[in-house]
Amino acid sequence: MMMADSEDVAVITNTDLTSAESESKIINTMVERETDLLRKIEINVAEAEKRTGKNTVNIQETYTVYLIETRPAESVPEGGTPAAPDSLWRRYSEFELLRTYLLVTYPYIIIPPLPEKRAEFMWHKLSADNLDPDFVERRRVGLENFLLRVASHPILSTDKIFFRFLTEEKGWREAVLETGFQDKADSRLKSLSAMFRVKNPDTRFTALKQYSDELNTVVSHLLRVRARVADRLYGVYKVHGNYGRVFSEWSAIEKEMGDGLQSAGHHMDTYAASIDDILEEEEHYADQLKEYLFYTDAVRSICRKHELIQYELEMAAQDLAHKKQQKEELVTGTVRIFSLKGMTSKLFGQESQEQRESRLAALGQSIQEGEEMVKEKNKECQEFMQAAWEDIERFKEQKDKDLREALISYAIMQISMCKKGIQVWSNAKECFNKM
Repeated sequence: MMMADSEDVAVITNTDLTSAESESKIINTMVERETDLLRKIEINVAEAEKRTGKNTVNIQETYTVYLIETRPAESVPEGGTPAAPDSLWRRYSEFELLRTYLLVTYPYIIIPPLPEKRAEFMWHKLSADNLDPDFVERRRVGLENFLLRVASHPILSTDKIFFRFLTEEKGWREAVLETGFQDKADSRLKSLSAMFRVKNPDTRFTALKQYSDELNTVVSHLLRVRARVADRLYGVYKVHGNYGRVFSEWSAIEKEMGDGLQSAGHHMDTYAASIDDILEEEEHYADQLKEYLFYTDAVRSICRKHELIQYELEMAAQDLAHKKQQKEELVTGTVRIFSLKGMTSKLFGQESQEQRESRLAALGQSIQEGEEMVKEKNKECQEFMQAAWEDIERFKEQKDKDLREALISYAIMQISMCKKGIQVWSNAKECFNKM
């Protein structure tokens, strides 16, 4: 029997948005609670569950479902009972559909990324299986973070399709497809053409794209270094288990020193076993870095969209200039450049006055339409740049804050780990002193 690639499903609960707008505590330090939506409801992914079933082409597949709860963000009186959440199921493919819809509908916004579908930048003891419980747990946190990122955005949080995603189990997919967002999506080939043919790119977006590429490279290297360090650290800690074994064996042949050696061996065994929890905690910080690794592609998406709008503006301006030149040549009777029309006139004679007037009228109308098109594209470009740059500034502030907090927390964890190592050897020293 064939097994399809696993796909995630999520359970999302819904609540009445007319509840009190009091603040509630969402345990997620990476997301700010500033929008009306998060002042009204709490959103959290509560648990994950593995399931098996047949897909639309009758192939057996194993996937994970995630229970996502939302409830009124109202304060509960002392001794009171919090409101029970409602719930609904969502597949990972629906999360992808939602994000694609947001990308197309809000091209000037840096759309939060989804958690990775398969584990990347792993140290060798970490399972690459996307159904592995530890990986599923990290993805659960990532899906919650995605929903909270969208819900905390001042514009995305007001989107009706996003709210229906949270509150309507049936009919949501049909509703998002009815928006026609797929027809608005720019083809990748079209975007690539614009990238290579834009004559006057905006220096700010060019610099932003370069920064995004460099940030992607730096974070990738950092994650690779962290994975190598984790591999070596795992080995160092586990080797300490050999101290425990040797001290235990040694204690069996000693009378006066036996108890001290046995105790020291116990401390070494504890030290060796602690690395599993340490590296599991490290994965949390690695996932925060990965989020910004994936964010870099969202930033590049904005740059590509700007290039496409700029390219369309330049093409409209170029077409208008060509039409104006045609009109000037027709009025003056001079041809600046070689043209098939000019050669035809020389070979078969000049066109009649009536034909010239008809062409002038058509060109005049075409020029007027071209001027309107240039005006429209210029306005679109200016509005895009203004809206995009506002979101970029918001994102930069968020990025600096999040990465600073993540790196500080990671450093604190490393310091704590070193202190535990010192404590283990201090305890071993006390054991030796008592022998």
